[in-house]
Amino acid sequence: MKDRFILCFCLCAVVLVVSSRQPAAAGCRSFSGLLESGAWGVADAQGRIIAACNPDQPFIPASILKIATGLAALRILGPEYRFTTDFFLDDAANLYIRGAGDPFLVSEEVDRIAGRLREAGLTGVRGIVVDSSRYQLEDGTPGQGSSSNPYDVPVVAVAVNFNTVKIRVDNGGGVVSAEPQTPDLPIMAELGAGLAPGVYRLNVCPRDCAVSERTGRYVAELFRALLIRQGVSVGTRRGSGQVPDTARLIYRHENSRSLEEVIRLALAFSNNFVANQVFLACGVARYGFPATWDKANQSVDSVLLGLLGPGAVWSAYDGAGLSRRNRVTVEEMVQVLADFRPYSHLLALKRGIRLKSGTLQGVYNYAGYLANGLPFVILLNQPVNNRDRILERLNRQYGLNR
Repeated sequence: MKDRFILCFCLCAVVLVVSSRQPAAAGCRSFSGLLESGAWGVADAQGRIIAACNPDQPFIPASILKIATGLAALRILGPEYRFTTDFFLDDAANLYIRGAGDPFLVSEEVDRIAGRLREAGLTGVRGIVVDSSRYQLEDGTPGQGSSSNPYDVPVVAVAVNFNTVKIRVDNGGGVVSAEPQTPDLPIMAELGAGLAPGVYRLNVCPRDCAVSERTGRYVAELFRALLIRQGVSVGTRRGSGQVPDTARLIYRHENSRSLEEVIRLALAFSNNFVANQVFLACGVARYGFPATWDKANQSVDSVLLGLLGPGAVWSAYDGAGLSRRNRVTVEEMVQVLADFRPYSHLLALKRGIRLKSGTLQGVYNYAGYLANGLPFVILLNQPVNNRDRILERLNRQYGLNR
């Protein structure tokens, strides 16, 4: 009798395992012409899979990882968190800018800061010194290339305009700013030299550029131009260095954008620079300055692995999804989406679907919410990009009239 009971129990267990795999297998077969190496899944509002293919297999997430970075940041920092930048004046009337990774020191924000400094009584400075010592990022940004493209910009503690310049090169080789809010700067002529006529947005520090020197120069040139526009006299001295102990804090600027708005823009434009600045801020919030990749990883992992539970294969080496070492499963990503639901409005709306794409060479992913709000994930790590066709079918089968 006992042996018969054990045999019956084992048979039941086998039936349960086989039956649990059948929906996933059927899901793969139904997309066999579109899916060579990848996975997809649709879940209920709580993140429980209702239909899937390969839901427990890890794949490279690319930029859909930004959703997870955003979720962790909203929990660690809070939606109303604002990045700060400090301004000091030393005994020789040098203005020091000490940054803490504000990703949105764009020209409009810098002009606002210049006005505040003028209102605070600043009438003239000998020069501008940029202090980026709050970051100690070994080995650069994970997954970053060395091209002139904006997605390869370096991450530093003080940066303006996402470490990019938008320029126009005329038929005679002249170079000017291609955006009205940003004045012409000397660095633009250097970056635009030799380019064919046209409009470009360039990485301010491509190839083997000296990151601290180049990015600091860009910061100093932009602040100098906009301070002069506000009526503050500024000498030509510029450089990089730490704020001396004798310097006095004259202004602490809180960015006009809340973290929630920063994340919305990072997702909408898939901005790698912004996502990684948010990622690093999570590490600082838990472990203090200086910011490092290890601190950021530990901080974000503490949120995500706590959400996903034991046995998670989740691994992320940056906050933007640039690294090809990153891995995530459909099961894990739909759980992230279930918890991100209160912030689903931060994702772009495309044909009634809240959506974030993720693209690298040979990686074509989607994650978001179908027309009826159900979380979905498509992970394609294959040469052919069929994600739109898969999404259309998923939305038709699971996102409408359910």
